Amino acid sequence: MSENNTTSEYMSRLERWLSYTSANGDSETAAALSVMAQDSAAAAERFSSYMTFGTAGLRGVMEPGTARMNIYTVRHATQGFADFIHQQEAATGEDYAGRGVIIGYDSRMHSDEFARECACVMAANGIRAYLFTSMRPTPELSFAVRHLHCIAGINITASHNPKEYNGYKAYWEDGAQLSLEQADEVSACIGAVDIFDDIRTGDYDVLCREGRITAVGEDFDDIYMDAVMAQRIDPAIIRNSDIRVVYTPLHGAGYRVVPELLRRCGLKNLIPVPEQMIPDGTFPTAPSPNPEYPVVFELGRRLARDNNADLIIANDPDADRTGLMIRRNGEYMTLTGNQIGMLLLDYILDALTERGTLPADAYAIKSIVTTPVIDRICEDRGIRLYTVLTGFKFIGEVIKNCEQSGVGSFVFGFEESYGFLRGTYARDKDAAVATMLITEMAAYYRQKGMTLADVMDDIYARYGYHMEETISIAMRGLDGMKHMKEVMHGLRSDPPADFAGERIVRTSDYLTQTVTVFPSGETSSTGLPESDVLSWTTEQGDVVVVRPSGTEPKLKVYYMVHGKDNGEAAARLEAFKNSFRPE
Repeated sequence: MSENNTTSEYMSRLERWLSYTSANGDSETAAALSVMAQDSAAAAERFSSYMTFGTAGLRGVMEPGTARMNIYTVRHATQGFADFIHQQEAATGEDYAGRGVIIGYDSRMHSDEFARECACVMAANGIRAYLFTSMRPTPELSFAVRHLHCIAGINITASHNPKEYNGYKAYWEDGAQLSLEQADEVSACIGAVDIFDDIRTGDYDVLCREGRITAVGEDFDDIYMDAVMAQRIDPAIIRNSDIRVVYTPLHGAGYRVVPELLRRCGLKNLIPVPEQMIPDGTFPTAPSPNPEYPVVFELGRRLARDNNADLIIANDPDADRTGLMIRRNGEYMTLTGNQIGMLLLDYILDALTERGTLPADAYAIKSIVTTPVIDRICEDRGIRLYTVLTGFKFIGEVIKNCEQSGVGSFVFGFEESYGFLRGTYARDKDAAVATMLITEMAAYYRQKGMTLADVMDDIYARYGYHMEETISIAMRGLDGMKHMKEVMHGLRSDPPADFAGERIVRTSDYLTQTVTVFPSGETSSTGLPESDVLSWTTEQGDVVVVRPSGTEPKLKVYYMVHGKDNGEAAARLEAFKNSFRPE
């Protein structure tokens, strides 16, 4: 397509949006579009394409435009999702519309508005809609899909992204996010309908009065919290401890449910961060509300020092990720998602074994970018470990497959990106259960005269000192997605031979689903679904992984190295980063 034709196409889209919004009383959007029409670069960025609907749904900046999050793109996605549900209903002969769709949202700007739009579109399409009456954690939405026997779920959230973003997560009846195949089918359904002419919607109040939209209130939280509390190893540990915990939801959806959960578990010394307990989609004290960033802990750190707290726990705005600071030598240190996960798995296996309740067929799940320490822990305990692609939906798929086959008892699953789950009540990462188990774990080791820093040192002494770091390389602008593909193609056509002098002995290309061993050239299958991911393993057993983000135009590079001590591992990590950084 020529540049003139491309310009004609996106300007035509903009003009159509301007005409539609003006005619339908959306003066705010119409005014923004009028200004945008005078800026060809801005118009091109917002109207040259549509957001891609993937396994993580949609995510983007909140602005007018086909490539942005707004009520029109939300309605468009929901109409496509409704059509997909009807297609599945016709194929199976089951009453999927009657089972309905549960819809939730977080504290972000416009989240409640977008959620209401979803409910109206589903109801107008003859699909029963359940809508939470206020913000809820993402994992509660996953739990609600299962508990209410819904065919699907929608959650309006952009997780830990900055305030300008919002997103749309789609779930299926098992409570997990859509599979690769389902996401492709929903995407096709969305592409088959016009963003204005083919949308069926209705008046919210009328649909509620007609019983086509059902409100889900705070009484449902009790059911969810009971399911979370059932995942405790020893219900008496927290109740009998004087451990002190500083907690922050980072202005998000965990502000009410998580503190109440800890109180019900018997925690006597809960110290919330008052400024961050206020739900606020502008995130005034945490512009990037990601619990992996030490800066979001600053208010909590001050409070912890003043109160001599043992832990500082942070959840992201939709309460599915959990960050942690612990005390070491009188100071507070931030743990990585890998460190939190290895501590939790080691604790869960030890505590279950100590109580004689570890299932003989226990299994755990991790992703391909998660620390190899997990492999060592599972090998040491004789526990089966499944390794899956990045994305918690793949952890959910393993749980579902094991349940359907009647083989295996799930004990723990996690990703390095601060997502953890114990129990099968939900099929997404859950900050509530993670916060509860971290507190229980710290209380358990306190009884033994140990801190979490002591336990972490012990794990490294057993399995070698491992260090991991993830960097993100932004690919901005109209050509961002194209540039990412070019970088990945370049890495395949001209791959690295070593990292900082460590020779590469194995390459895993998850796009071709091939593992190649060097120098023999012998190949085998990855055994995992197709995905645009490259992984290299060195002769020392260190690993580097590169993949495009599933939600943003950026490349993610994962470095996983080890050494005989902290210093050697840190030096090797820096050497790897200096020797390899795809641009």
